[in-house]
Amino acid sequence: MSILVIAEHSDSGIANSTKATVTAAVKIGGDVDVLVAGGACVEKCVAEIANISGVSKIVAVSDVVYENALAENMAELVKSVAGGYSHILAPATTFGKDFMPRLAALLDVAQISDIVDVVSSDTFVRPIYAGNAIATVKSSDVVKLITVRPSAFDKAQDGGSAVVENGVALGDSGLSSFVSKEESKSERPELTSARVVISGGRGVGSGENFALLEAVADKLDAAIGASRVAVDSGYVPNDMQVGQTGKIVAPDLYIAVGISGAIQHLAGMKESKVIVAINKDENAPIFEVADYGLVADLFEVLPELAEKL
Repeated sequence: MSILVIAEHSDSGIANSTKATVTAAVKIGGDVDVLVAGGACVEKCVAEIANISGVSKIVAVSDVVYENALAENMAELVKSVAGGYSHILAPATTFGKDFMPRLAALLDVAQISDIVDVVSSDTFVRPIYAGNAIATVKSSDVVKLITVRPSAFDKAQDGGSAVVENGVALGDSGLSSFVSKEESKSERPELTSARVVISGGRGVGSGENFALLEAVADKLDAAIGASRVAVDSGYVPNDMQVGQTGKIVAPDLYIAVGISGAIQHLAGMKESKVIVAINKDENAPIFEVADYGLVADLFEVLPELAEKL
């Protein structure tokens, strides 16, 4: 049984989501190969992946065609190397969600999305209904096409010695073209990999009031998130949204400030190890999942918390 993991990466190197996906692949069992496709950063990524424990082989494809990971080009490339693999895995991030459905159509198999556990080589666990139910799914497809929720698996450790094989680029499909990319720059930790996350909701009241969260985040070296209501109200950019339609996080500590706790938000953060809720409404649903709850006015509590920290 051979498993292929599609690596997510950037100019700075491989993403933590790739290491979590390798962990899921190792749990399935069998030889684990990693495909890394991109532009000039491929060489750096190969060096990182070669050191990951559990990886047997790396298939490296360096070509400007794959520099921006367009779904049409990525799907065709993965299809060209898919023969002989029983499982193909990618992170359930924007990267994997973009090209994996197209690959599923090309291979004529059903995709198993967003798995959080592996029962056996053909049986997997995934959340449904915004995380309110857990489905155990068994696949009879010849090739199991799977996206992995990175927050549900530990990052694979170093200590490997994978061999490297150069793959063949297929060229541009011509179906789409890269125009531009706008990324928000921040000195804070990346939201999906931060050890501590503090998020604000409707109760924060305005974008200016998010400065109260920033004061606490500075003391805790935390990332800052937000509920969908806060994003839709224009308080903060949408790349800060935590929830079913935002980012899935599982930090060591999650602090929810002025967030009522709608199921869509809980789906994005309830795997956090410790959850702290601050809300003046003692009946807010967030308190049902919180390990520690403080019924108080956030405008009084946050400055005091920042001062004591």
